[in-house]
Amino acid sequence: MHRCFAIALLLTSLGLLGPASAYAQNQPLTHDAYDRWEEVEDKSLSDDGRWALYVTRPPKGNSELRVKHLESEQAHTVPRGEQAQFAAGSQFVAFLVAPPHDSTRQAKLNDVPPPKRPKDDLGLLNLSSGEITELDRVQSYKLPDEGPGWIAYHREPPRPDSTSSGDGSKEENDEADGAPLVLRHLDSGREWTYENVTDYAFAENGQLLAYVATDSTGGSIHAAQLGGDAPEVTTLHESDLGYPQMAVGDTGEQVAFLTGPDSTDVPHHDNTLYHWTVGTDAPEAVAQAGASALPTDWLVSEQAGLSFSEDGTRLFFGTAPTPPPPVEKDSLLEKEQVEVDVWNWKDPYLQPMQKERAEEKKKQTYRAVYFVPSGRLMQIATEAVPAVTVADEGNANVALGVTNRPYRQKLSWDWPPAYDAYLIHLQTGERERILENVQDIPQLSPAGEYVTWWDREARAWKALTTGDQSRTTLSRGIPHSVHDHRHDRPYPPGPYGLAGWTEGDEQVLIYDRHDVWAVDPARPEAARSVTEEQGRADSLRFRHVQLGEDREPAAWGDWPNPVDPPTVVPDGPVLLSAFNTETKADGFYRDRVTGSGQPTELIMMERSFSRPQKADDADRLLYTRESFQEFPDLWVADRSFSAPTKISTVNPQQSEYRWGTAELIEWTSVNGEKIEGILYKPEDFDPSKEYPMMTYFYEQYSDDLYEHYAPEAHRSIINFTFYVSRGYVVFVPNIHYEMGYPGESAVQSVMPGVTRLADTEWIDADNIGVQGHSWGGYQIAYMVTKTDLFAAAEAGAPVSNMISAYGGIRWGSGMSRMFQYEDTQSRIGSSLWDMPMRYINNSPIFQADRIDTPLMMMHNDKDSAVPWEQGIELFVALRRLNKPAWLINYTGEVHWPTDLAEMRDWTRRMQQFFDHYLKGAPAPTWLKEGVPATQKGRTLGLEPARTDPRR
Repeated sequence: MHRCFAIALLLTSLGLLGPASAYAQNQPLTHDAYDRWEEVEDKSLSDDGRWALYVTRPPKGNSELRVKHLESEQAHTVPRGEQAQFAAGSQFVAFLVAPPHDSTRQAKLNDVPPPKRPKDDLGLLNLSSGEITELDRVQSYKLPDEGPGWIAYHREPPRPDSTSSGDGSKEENDEADGAPLVLRHLDSGREWTYENVTDYAFAENGQLLAYVATDSTGGSIHAAQLGGDAPEVTTLHESDLGYPQMAVGDTGEQVAFLTGPDSTDVPHHDNTLYHWTVGTDAPEAVAQAGASALPTDWLVSEQAGLSFSEDGTRLFFGTAPTPPPPVEKDSLLEKEQVEVDVWNWKDPYLQPMQKERAEEKKKQTYRAVYFVPSGRLMQIATEAVPAVTVADEGNANVALGVTNRPYRQKLSWDWPPAYDAYLIHLQTGERERILENVQDIPQLSPAGEYVTWWDREARAWKALTTGDQSRTTLSRGIPHSVHDHRHDRPYPPGPYGLAGWTEGDEQVLIYDRHDVWAVDPARPEAARSVTEEQGRADSLRFRHVQLGEDREPAAWGDWPNPVDPPTVVPDGPVLLSAFNTETKADGFYRDRVTGSGQPTELIMMERSFSRPQKADDADRLLYTRESFQEFPDLWVADRSFSAPTKISTVNPQQSEYRWGTAELIEWTSVNGEKIEGILYKPEDFDPSKEYPMMTYFYEQYSDDLYEHYAPEAHRSIINFTFYVSRGYVVFVPNIHYEMGYPGESAVQSVMPGVTRLADTEWIDADNIGVQGHSWGGYQIAYMVTKTDLFAAAEAGAPVSNMISAYGGIRWGSGMSRMFQYEDTQSRIGSSLWDMPMRYINNSPIFQADRIDTPLMMMHNDKDSAVPWEQGIELFVALRRLNKPAWLINYTGEVHWPTDLAEMRDWTRRMQQFFDHYLKGAPAPTWLKEGVPATQKGRTLGLEPARTDPRR
């Protein structure tokens, strides 16, 4: 019986289109079709913009490299080619050639040890002649970023003796002593081989190659200068110690490296940092334990990489406290030893979080700097302030340090995390706290003139000058809100973001909902709309597209997420992405930061576009475009998009299959809000027929109207394309949330859309299903306690009991789950003891007796996000109530299956479940009879069930 809901009016045509006879010859998708669909990887343009390359790869099988000339019909195809790159100068393509998939698979089945399995080869394609040179058994290769002419490739170690046991040990084949490194001149084909190499690196400009060689007698580090016809090799250092880290300056004029004990008994060893400059006789030891600039009992650690500032005047390295000696093995038996975790209420991090981060913590380092011209050392990061970033790609005299140390305990229940920020002066060594308890990650401007951060309470962008530390509100002159209007969680909203800064930190570019604003930090009241507020007028969302080379972040330490250096936006023409928030059309405009002209439309289509890549030395862009019907093939165009050209047809077999259409629909929720969703229909949709309907939701999907879904076995959710191909209508509604009532919000948003569609003549109201995973799985579990409209439901990894889940652990991170309910996605907005009824009322387990819908769940025993017990609680409750329920557990898997075979198994089971309940298909054995534990490994139960299970 259907529960009554408010009837909403669809504000767009529901596509009452007649059938097309051309579709009748196409076949529906099957699970066997997945292997025919390939993805695009490794796409790039040559520097001169005349060539493009890309790699295609099926779910199982061999990849293929394709290289195409963009001004002729010339093309090259390389079976099993991958990891491809254009060499600087655009004359060569380097790539690896993987062994045939079947041979690698068979070697694994035969338990062939890794050293004896098939290995990659290296391929070199000469674009002038079309000739391909193939070099066997290569484990890696490197090309300099700039400067044509050279490639270095690292061969595999010699094959183990065929008469040996074949376990790949050092005693057998001396693999640990390294392998040959070959330096090749691309034009001439001349090669130079260096033995026993374990590490190597080019200078960015290709003028120098440094490499480490190690054998049974010790190690050495060398520099090969590449300015002449043949490399000039200098041995920089020899030692019986190891060389765990090295770095080469961009200009090829300097090398840095560490030497230290080659062992793994402790995480940090007593290393010495050396620096060498081309033209000097020997490297200089510049830092080691005991240096006055380093903290007492600290050492130079091999756990941190080495790097130079962009101008080469500074060398950054890592330090760490001297670790305690290795634990001595005692004489106790294992059962006589005590292994215990002590949870203390004052612990900054919970024990599970400490254990999850234990190895990382043991290896943590703290950034220091060696000033090359003066020879001065300085410790920048400390245990109190472990994360630092230096402005201007490491060149500036100011650094920013952040720490969450005072607020780590609150991380269990308060979100976003809070930080203190410190200004560090690299010339004087002074450091001072400039921000306290900020729930945002502060950033330095590119040149280091300002620190910016988002003030959540004020809903405004703030800035502090690094000189006199004066403060200002950057966004105060923008007449529209700059906080995200879509924010619907209990914690204060975040911003739309920053586009970047102009040269010299003169202006910062700030986004509002629609437009881009230029703000002079010295005069923020005079904010100017770069896009002339055309975005707001035309319902567009403008965002800057960075086409130039990304700046290298000079950031290290325990940052909560990778630090992206602020973009420097050029004074000339800039490319803007444009998204129509009403129609979901996508495209690009051109504008300038200076001046008062309107943005110029370049291309707008009912498609979705990727971020373009630009050729380094030519006016050519490479990008993808897609829609529900159109695979994201590759296109090229100039920056005006005047003549876009499609250069790939990756999946032509799509024309053999039935597909579908996608349209945007709108209805009114129970609360009177306008809500959007997407309706997918079979391409041969006939309004005079009745169709079963699948419903899927997760937060908001409507902006993805033009996203393509290739047929694939997904780890957790239905594939929209697969279902519409097989005669389903698929409905994907948005959800609007009321704080404190996430379950009811889903009901009030989704059900009016479902019931309105159920009232049409072309939806079979008795055969509507619903599916979702994780947060969507929870909402489905809640929803079926409120309505019997659905003929079948699948709730993946659902929270069924918010009380027990509130006190649980997210085992993937070790974090308490409290923050999720009080502040983030679960949207309760308060603690359990302050508002217990919200937890009870939002928990399906307390209303399990109202569930009459057949309910399938997938919840795995090693789920790292939602405790496995949540699925079990609901399953055993339904079992106790004699309600039809199934729980699928992929043994040892996490929040979803990660192995392709298990993804395909799950996809097949979902189809069998919904086809049985919505189409009347015969039930498989697992659905009707189950699979006893004694039969695990013998049968999957996917075959049709027997008519009489007693036979």
